[in-house]
Amino acid sequence: MLFRESAASLANRTHLEGQLAELLTENFLHKHRHWPQSSEVRSWERSVPALTNALVEAGLGEVEVLLEYGLPLTSKRADAILAGVHPSTGEPSYVVVELKQWSEAHPEDDDPLRCHIPAYPEPVLNPIEQVRGYCDYLVSFNGALERLPESIVGVAYLHNATESGVAGLRAVTEDDRGRMFTGEQRGAFLGYLRSRLAAKPGAEAADALMQGKVRPSKQLMTVAAEEVRSREQFVLLDEQRLAYETVMAAVRRARRSNHKQAVVVTGGPGSGKSVIALSLLGDLYRRGIPALHATGSQSFTKTMRKVAGARKPEVQKLFRYFNSFMEAEPNDLEVLICDEAHRLRKTSANRYTRAALRTGRAQVAELMDAARVPVFLLDQHQVVRPGEMGTVEQIQDAAAAQGLECTVIELDSQFRCGGSDAYLDWVTSLLELEGSVPGVWEPDGKVQLLTAGSPQELEDFLASRRAESYGARMSAGYCWRWTTKITPNMSALPADVVVGDWARPWNLYGDRALLGAPPASLWATDPAGFGQVGCVYTAQGFEYDWSGVIMGPDLVWRTDRWVVDRTASKDPAFTKATPDEEVDRLVRNTYKVLLTRGMIGTIIYSTDAETREKLRSLIPSAF
Repeated sequence: MLFRESAASLANRTHLEGQLAELLTENFLHKHRHWPQSSEVRSWERSVPALTNALVEAGLGEVEVLLEYGLPLTSKRADAILAGVHPSTGEPSYVVVELKQWSEAHPEDDDPLRCHIPAYPEPVLNPIEQVRGYCDYLVSFNGALERLPESIVGVAYLHNATESGVAGLRAVTEDDRGRMFTGEQRGAFLGYLRSRLAAKPGAEAADALMQGKVRPSKQLMTVAAEEVRSREQFVLLDEQRLAYETVMAAVRRARRSNHKQAVVVTGGPGSGKSVIALSLLGDLYRRGIPALHATGSQSFTKTMRKVAGARKPEVQKLFRYFNSFMEAEPNDLEVLICDEAHRLRKTSANRYTRAALRTGRAQVAELMDAARVPVFLLDQHQVVRPGEMGTVEQIQDAAAAQGLECTVIELDSQFRCGGSDAYLDWVTSLLELEGSVPGVWEPDGKVQLLTAGSPQELEDFLASRRAESYGARMSAGYCWRWTTKITPNMSALPADVVVGDWARPWNLYGDRALLGAPPASLWATDPAGFGQVGCVYTAQGFEYDWSGVIMGPDLVWRTDRWVVDRTASKDPAFTKATPDEEVDRLVRNTYKVLLTRGMIGTIIYSTDAETREKLRSLIPSAF
């Protein structure tokens, strides 16, 4: 939250030219460590006064206003939450308000859930549905609201709009958690506020909301079976919901008029790509619409087959690999959901492919051919091995080559790492992935970051978190040889990862559990995976509460910069033919993946003394 004050006090601030916007800008910069977008500042200058003036005019000056309220465990923010007392029940009462400066908005392609705004290049989610999502999400994650779910309602206030200018948006059903008022309905808006809030102080209700215990977030694998088979488990917010509705609109068009359209969803770690993928698959499966899920990851696909398809072979068959579609009939599927599409390869052929299928056809073209609505979800900064080449541009080019419409949706929020944008930005800067330089980590209260002085300290810390019922895993850069053959006479897994007198095995290689360790594909999700060290190929695509990352000698800090030592890497994917600059990029991407698996926190250890010192200087809360 950026600021909290009574409506009357806020109204006084808005009468002083620019004071509120300056205050919020200063608070935003301190909290998020970057400047707010100009559109946000304009909203603070124009929309917040429209709301506070309405509250004062309604006689609700003592109601508490929480501006830019952060939704738990995510980087998303509600424009305002009004906290007060219900005039009838005397219980706490909350109104989530989404403020829009739009003068007009129209359904996109006759779909009222997606809006076209003349000033915006891309469609956005209908604000009625947007604010309803915020209410549903808060009830799911804030203990104060979970006990009183009827205490929260949501409204979109389009204070510059006329009824005729936004009439098409009302095709979306309105209810207590999602309704809309325009500038022409200002009187009705005031009446609605009075029906939900009494002319009494709201500070106590605001305190209760802010002190409400945050429920743990649902981890994808724990609810995967229910998501696919029975009902929606996740509340999709803003761009997530927009991506979902874009695909569903494309499915309706495909079924109605033999239309074919590609959709690309791009976003960083934890932005919800796999949640969108599973939500789509579940909805389509339950409706009986032919759809499959595909990845390039053995670990992810096998885990989904085991978890989501437990004791249900027909569900297991929904999960395939990118190279499963070499012989697919064109448009045999309605939807093909390509998750982790940054792992696309040039072709699907490998050394086991029979000669007749070695056509050289691009894998992306095969996937695009297979369904009327091919969907690609990706993060270009998660390409970690040579030959992986899934990018937005490549997919757009492939669509253009087939004359297909290609819609791109960017996810700008994130739900991993406690919903901390600051942490993701810090990791990107630490690894100098986007031209920025490493900076000191400033704790933001959302995610914990620590360093360890030894691998034993790192393991002991994670073990203590497990004793508190948290999940935890250790992972490392691929800097130690991996014994992949386990012989019958072995009594324990080979301790390949050796740092001084500390040694632990890599996660088990292969598809069978051995010596108490789960198969590689289940390392990240089976509790028995703790004690083995995962690599990027078993960690990518997964999340766990606490992440311990061992940085090996392949990436070390020297004086004023990172140095990648390709000779320290034991990754068989790196061959002599892999250029130095590609190895440099892939090693940095590898550590970005490993450093962004933790939901609650991350603890880091480097095998290199100078690098440990650098990390300690950047992470003041060192262990």
